[in-house]
Amino acid sequence: MKKMIMIFCLLMMAGSAFAQPSWVKKATKSVFTLKTFSADGSLIASSNGYFVGSDGEAVSNYTPFKGALRAVIIDSQGKEMNVVSILGANDMYDVVKFRVDGKTQPLIVSSSVAPVGSLAWLLPYRETKNISSGAIRKAETFQEDYAYYTVALSMPHNTISCPLINESGEVIGMMQQPANDKDTLNYAISARFVDSLKISAFGMNEATLKLTKIKKELPGSLKDAVLALFLSASQMDSAEYVTLVNDFIQKFPKAPDGFMQRAQMAVVDGNFADAEKDMETALKLAEKKDEAHYAYARMIYNKEIFQSAQPYANWSLDKALTEIQSANALNPQPSYRQLEANILYAQQKFDPAYTIYDELAQNGQKTAEVFYAAAKCKEMLKDTTAMLALLDSTMNTFSKPYLKDAAPYLLARAEARRAAGKSRDAVNDLNDYEALMQAEINDNFYYLRHQVEIEGRLYQQALNDINRAIQMAPQETFYYAEKASLQVRVGLLDDAIDTANEMIGIDSNDSDAYMFLGLAQCLKGNKKDGIANLQKAKDMGNLQADTLIQKYQ
Repeated sequence: MKKMIMIFCLLMMAGSAFAQPSWVKKATKSVFTLKTFSADGSLIASSNGYFVGSDGEAVSNYTPFKGALRAVIIDSQGKEMNVVSILGANDMYDVVKFRVDGKTQPLIVSSSVAPVGSLAWLLPYRETKNISSGAIRKAETFQEDYAYYTVALSMPHNTISCPLINESGEVIGMMQQPANDKDTLNYAISARFVDSLKISAFGMNEATLKLTKIKKELPGSLKDAVLALFLSASQMDSAEYVTLVNDFIQKFPKAPDGFMQRAQMAVVDGNFADAEKDMETALKLAEKKDEAHYAYARMIYNKEIFQSAQPYANWSLDKALTEIQSANALNPQPSYRQLEANILYAQQKFDPAYTIYDELAQNGQKTAEVFYAAAKCKEMLKDTTAMLALLDSTMNTFSKPYLKDAAPYLLARAEARRAAGKSRDAVNDLNDYEALMQAEINDNFYYLRHQVEIEGRLYQQALNDINRAIQMAPQETFYYAEKASLQVRVGLLDDAIDTANEMIGIDSNDSDAYMFLGLAQCLKGNKKDGIANLQKAKDMGNLQADTLIQKYQ
């Protein structure tokens, strides 16, 4: 009897061994444990995952990565590898794909949906015996091509994100967080879906990826990577963007775009020699040489205009002109010609600059920017008539009612019209400017328009505007002095006396207040008090008061 029991036990053991899939031992090498850490080095969470590529590509659940600055995996042999970059993530399904710094042994991802009723095995980290298995109960389709599995098996402790594998040894799903440890039905997200995760050109700064501080890897195609590089320039902080640009150069060493972006950052930091080196490299690599020459010319021009206090011997406006002329020689473009004209204007070569702006306008580039630049050339050449005509052409590029993009040109034409003695036309432009920029208008604007209105003999409008300036800056006595001066000019002597007294109430040491008070009193016939106040102004150092005293005594 004992012999029969022993034989039965041996048979059971043999049956169990035979039931163990042949791929288990090899597949175990692809499963790892994951640990993530915060900026202070403290552990955030532990989880599992598995390799899906031989160059460090791996997958896991995303939750441990939230707030993480660093992460590591420990493979089945106990080897630790750093997580170097995020390749893609989906917060809704709590999955992430990333890369570690080493060669890895991947699982084969099944190319098809596992059929309902088929058997699947849950492969834990470092476990080669007593592998749990169960039947696929459901395979619900999502995003048209992927399955969300319900499988009849219990999940042993710490098996979240472990692979669910079919009888052929291919991974079909990644196990997800169970509702509780006693569930006999559990769930897995399609392995193909997790493996498909990637960062698009527009996704480098999406909300999901910002949940982790671990570096994001650029898209695999050069076209998408270039787009991602330029989109990220305005969305990342400077340190992150420096890292991204260097990653781009490392990933695409034959593309000029990374060198151009790095050169631009070097210019901002004043490292012109480094910028020059990168731009020379970009010129050598660029297939479209004209675009590289244009970018180089614009970089040097901007440096000479906006960073002229930081001289660099190898760069000058002459160098910028040579670069843009090279671009034009290779492939004439309106934008290249316009930059050439801008450089010539900066060199005070106004005639040739105007010739180019005029050529651009004649050839269809009838833009506000071109007409305005041509007007500035005529201004410098002292041709006021042509300048005003070109400013009118500038404004004619905008439809009425004007939008805010017309505001700077309105202000420029107002200034030019005022300088040409066309004060009332200038006021009209300032009125239009006010209507567009109401929220940004300050007291200085109303003071400026007040002056132009006086020149145009629009005295009531001038009084209204100086009052607005005072309302916006009630402690600025200069505006009260301007108001009193205008009131005296138009014969509002009582009002001028009131204004002067307001000034004294604000600042009793303002000599202009006593001067205008005394002047208004004298003009009203009260010379006694008037001359006394003028004397106070003189004693305070007001030279104009002395002239008035001599006149009215």
